[in-house]
Amino acid sequence: MQNIRQLLETRLREAMTRVGLPEGTPAVVSHAQRPEFGDYQANGVMGAAKRAGTPARALAEKVIAAARLDDVGAHLEVAGPGFINIRLGEDFVAGCLAGSLVDPGRPAKAQTVVVDYSHPNLSKEMHIGHLRSTVIGDTIARVLEHLGHTVIRQNHVGDWGTQFGMLIAHMRQVNDQAESLADLEAFYRDANAKFLSEPDFADEARAVVVRLQSGDESILALWQQFIDTSIEHYEEVYARLGVSLTHADIRGESAYNDDLPRVIKDLDEHGLITESEGALCVFLDEFKGKDGRPLPVIVRKSDGGYLYPTTDLAAVRYRCHTLKADRVLYVVDSRQTLHLRQVFAVARAAGFVREQCHLQHLPFGTILGKDGRPYRTRSGEAAKLVDVLEEAEQRAYRLVTEKSPEIEEEERRAIARAVGIGAVKYADLSKNRTSDYVFDWNQMLSLEGNTAPYLQYALTRILSVFRRAGLDRREVQAPPSLAHEAERALGIELLRLQEVLEQLAQDGYPHHLCSYLHELAGKFMTFYEQCPILRSEEPLRSERLMLSAQTAAVLEQGLQLLGIATVERM
Repeated sequence: MQNIRQLLETRLREAMTRVGLPEGTPAVVSHAQRPEFGDYQANGVMGAAKRAGTPARALAEKVIAAARLDDVGAHLEVAGPGFINIRLGEDFVAGCLAGSLVDPGRPAKAQTVVVDYSHPNLSKEMHIGHLRSTVIGDTIARVLEHLGHTVIRQNHVGDWGTQFGMLIAHMRQVNDQAESLADLEAFYRDANAKFLSEPDFADEARAVVVRLQSGDESILALWQQFIDTSIEHYEEVYARLGVSLTHADIRGESAYNDDLPRVIKDLDEHGLITESEGALCVFLDEFKGKDGRPLPVIVRKSDGGYLYPTTDLAAVRYRCHTLKADRVLYVVDSRQTLHLRQVFAVARAAGFVREQCHLQHLPFGTILGKDGRPYRTRSGEAAKLVDVLEEAEQRAYRLVTEKSPEIEEEERRAIARAVGIGAVKYADLSKNRTSDYVFDWNQMLSLEGNTAPYLQYALTRILSVFRRAGLDRREVQAPPSLAHEAERALGIELLRLQEVLEQLAQDGYPHHLCSYLHELAGKFMTFYEQCPILRSEEPLRSERLMLSAQTAAVLEQGLQLLGIATVERM
């Protein structure tokens, strides 16, 4: 499916060049917000006219005359001070709707994209704070793959560092490690309490760190046991959450341990290392504190230990040179913005980044409770993600049982799983990722508004039409005439899928896809209410079934790209 907005933008940009405007002058085409403005609206002429010192409406008329859009049958007209309203031809729209809307074809330039997301700390269980990176990153990875790019998922887990000395020392003292590790959070709390209250244990933990970092085989074996158990814990969460990360995507901090001395050596050879109070630092003029003094990027402590920036620099080099990435996307919370800016700048200064490789931080906000603070349990602890997902399923099961008690329990459980997990994920994905949002069970599980249950229910209504008709929706083929305004509005909305996905792939904002699917479901409901489907005579009946089938395909594809399961009925 082609990107209609991009097609219109290209043709109008060419027309603007033909009337004498500088080559590459932007046409600025966007989806029209109101039907009276057409299907799309071009706003670029006004800015171009201002720069050229010519009347905008007169210039817009010239652009319309020079535009070559016969193949889309578009009607163009000047509106207001110089906008160009664009209404697509009915034959063009009907022809597009007769093909596959969910097949994006091959991209003009396929890229290799590394997506770094989720990255739990393996010393603890995943908590709700890991939700945003995990579901946002997973959606971006799915969309990029769908559009034909090569995606390499990287789960940069915390599996190294001083806390593991404490944990391994505790492992050596417990009698039944398997039973103790069943609750990683409790195991971590017990080890940390001993570390803070028992000096002998703290000394042992520090000694274990030294042995771990020096490659002691017995300590590494215990470390590996702990890592394997931790991975089992969070892979269960991933499976329940329905994300596409696998064991093969793990490349944690430990994977870069042997490369850290070479990172220091290469930084030094580029003249970037400065010793400050025994520590090795990189100072770049573009990063200064409030006092105007350069901010250091510490890459090795005075005791010889390495820090997160050193590991992150090694990871940048691996992704750019070994994986040959064209883009590296870091789905990391907004509190790490300065850290990543510094890492990216140092990596470029040291030559760790290929010139054509683009590093991009996709920051996100915090999940809040109703008190406006980071969401926690009633006891004040960070909520385990597995507990949140369990509660989501239970709440959804009660709702399904209340509304559809006639459905067999096994199916109700399956529906509750799809609805509950989908609700949690969609509540996150539907918010602007750079904003904080309040975690609200009632809102996310509602069958009204911009929620996963609303979209899942909209899909089930379409599927029920085909069940009643005794038809396979994939076999319906009848290009719609779009005679009714509700038919046309739905058809135009269906054609927007490709542009929405390409925009998401570019800027990493899943909430635009959520908004699009919500708008599409709303337009289908209007069509469903105003345009009888099964009661209509042929060929209108088949034409409206075709519109319904295409809507189902787009809703299904959109939810799948968000990682949200669908159901046959609710």
